[in-house]
Amino acid sequence: MLIDKFLEEAVEVDVDAISDGKSTIICGIMEHIEAAGIHSGDSACVLPPHSISQDIINQITAATKAMASELKVVGLMNVQYAIKDNKLYVLEVNPRASRTIPFVSKATGIPFAKLATKVMLGRTLSDLGLISEKVPTHVSIKEVVLPFNRFPDVDTLLGPEMKSTGEVMGIDSSFGLAFAKSQLAAGQNIPTGRNVFISVMDSDKRAVIPVASKFHEMGFNIMATKGTSVFLAEHNIPNETINKVSMGRPHVVDAIKNKSLHLIINTGTGAEPMRDGYEIRRAAIKYNIPCITTIPGALAISIGIEELKGKKLSVKPIQEYNRKWQIK
Repeated sequence: MLIDKFLEEAVEVDVDAISDGKSTIICGIMEHIEAAGIHSGDSACVLPPHSISQDIINQITAATKAMASELKVVGLMNVQYAIKDNKLYVLEVNPRASRTIPFVSKATGIPFAKLATKVMLGRTLSDLGLISEKVPTHVSIKEVVLPFNRFPDVDTLLGPEMKSTGEVMGIDSSFGLAFAKSQLAAGQNIPTGRNVFISVMDSDKRAVIPVASKFHEMGFNIMATKGTSVFLAEHNIPNETINKVSMGRPHVVDAIKNKSLHLIINTGTGAEPMRDGYEIRRAAIKYNIPCITTIPGALAISIGIEELKGKKLSVKPIQEYNRKWQIK
């Protein structure tokens, strides 16, 4: 019997590790930006984690090493965890390489696939000079590339089914700038001003308050559909009401077509009755307006925009970030 339990608003974590059968080293702990429930292949993630406590990180490290020992792993392994109410849950354990290993190797400068191959051929981690965890001082963010512009009728809401067809990476000294770079690399426009549209389902209304507040503080004009507009006004966040598609013209899709909106935050369930949300998200794809469909994603992009408004993006070779601990 298989019993599934869904953890609402949990933080998901991907962990890659390498073991020689006796000792285990954590390659990287990646915090998902989207909440648990979004397929790990569709979620942006950040290395090192940016909001997980040191106590939970210690628990993750200990649990990963214990499972590697119990499973007698020789080579790479991947563990997916969820954190809910400061409690750690194991979602799945894979005694093999994961899709995240190339990202972790780029982020740290350590060729883990190459080292794992040598370990599987009989070398030990100490032979290879890998005797302790290497936690980067810079921030690396993996972002997915989604093919929604290729499929005219597909909804852009993310869920448990993987939809991405590729991924990109942003690196910088801070979370906000690294996230901004990842969005630019994925083909997203990042507005630093003007109009942001916000329309979220009832269960997300309280969580969107910090996001809306940040956009207001940055000087954005907030436009929202009636329910969200009233809620934001009740919490002292100025905004302008705009019609849903079902309420008649002029409505939000007209504003998208007229390029009057520069960023869209729209959450929903993807159910057939939520046709208004579907029309908004499809119009955003058609007219190349960045559209965020999760609250954690909206908070992340607000942080990225905030840092972009105060700093200029810079580039340097990835080797410069990883020079301190390259292993050949």
